[in-house]
Amino acid sequence: MNTTPESAGSSPGYPILRLLTLLTCLALAVSGWYLLTHWLRDDTNVTWFPAQPGCNLHEAPCSATLGEHGRISLAIDTEGHIEALQRLPLNLHLEDIQVSSAEVDFVGRDMDMGLHRFPLENAAPNLFSGVGQVGICTQAVMPWRARVIIDTPQGKMGSWFDFDVTRS
Repeated sequence: MNTTPESAGSSPGYPILRLLTLLTCLALAVSGWYLLTHWLRDDTNVTWFPAQPGCNLHEAPCSATLGEHGRISLAIDTEGHIEALQRLPLNLHLEDIQVSSAEVDFVGRDMDMGLHRFPLENAAPNLFSGVGQVGICTQAVMPWRARVIIDTPQGKMGSWFDFDVTRS
């Protein structure tokens, strides 16, 4: 019963230890990814305002009044319906509010679809523009939320506009 280093390496305990180490590393990587996306999507310091009722981004711009601070309107300029993986021209119109930066997040309403954040550039007075895209999903109809976040002298403010994308 002489145990040498060569015979110890072939013992059945080591492959299990390697497997457990691999599983632990995978669990840490998944946890790290979740925490990173949660941190990047942090919206705890945003004051949220509801959208105007009857909003349909497929057909027309959607608006929200930001209390006494002004108004925003988001337009997704597509011909027809919004589709997955399609380049979406985004136009954010501002009324009676000063904004230093703006961004649009596309968030899956019923499932985590990852981080889809698109910064908008100041294209003209009271207009921020950019291009976004929603991801593809295996569901026949994927419910999405467009979250608009603006940075103002009064702090971060935002609103959300819900829409559905039908798988083609």
